[in-house]
Amino acid sequence: MGEAILSRLLDKKIYLANAVLLSEPQQQRRIFLEQKYQIQTTADNQAAAAASEVLLLAVKPQALDTVIANLTRKKPSSHQPIVISILAGVTLQKLEAAFPQQPVIRAMPNTPATVGAGMTAIAPGTKARSEHVLKAKSIFESVGQVVEVPESLMDAVTGLSGSGPAYIAIAIEALADGGVAAGLPRAVAYQLALQTVLGTAQLLERSGLHPAQLKDRVTSPGGTTIAGVAELERNGFRSALIQAVKAAYHRSQELGK
Repeated sequence: MGEAILSRLLDKKIYLANAVLLSEPQQQRRIFLEQKYQIQTTADNQAAAAASEVLLLAVKPQALDTVIANLTRKKPSSHQPIVISILAGVTLQKLEAAFPQQPVIRAMPNTPATVGAGMTAIAPGTKARSEHVLKAKSIFESVGQVVEVPESLMDAVTGLSGSGPAYIAIAIEALADGGVAAGLPRAVAYQLALQTVLGTAQLLERSGLHPAQLKDRVTSPGGTTIAGVAELERNGFRSALIQAVKAAYHRSQELGK
């Protein structure tokens, strides 16, 4: 996810390559990123933090304590970059305890960010002012759309948009399997399923239609679509998706404790 954000920031010229300093412990990975993006890299987290306007934390949550210990060993400085974290389950309380003098923003992007079609929710901390929120929004708008929510809703965001790409991937796979079961070649069934989901999402976005309105437009009396919809309802399709979001929401709450 960190590389996805980096690539889009550079592509959209929100930051120039010579304005980016990336801290990475693995030398091979540093060399790869330097060559691919023409950015500066370092193995020294403190050097990266000292030079930054924005400090973007994009590490595994279990590595955060090590990263924090490394960053906080430096002497106090008047330079206090904005801290933006994309670490799942890591609360603003923990982040602000680690960076008590700095504005902190928690963010939850999702995997479509890698192709610039992501959905990110951001929750500002107590020291984050409007200009800090705008800066965070400009960063995540490079990889898709952004909404601001109170932190109390971040677990719900995780359950819906954070985990949601997996639900949609399963739905596309199941649609393709249905096409194969009905006699379509696998490649054709997959193309039809993928484009149907993509096209429907674009139609809803551009038309402003409520999903129920679009469903009603497609279902003619006694037709094929209403027969399929009735089967979805009989098998609890809606309920399964609702329960999936709730299960992921509860798991996110557990991980944050």
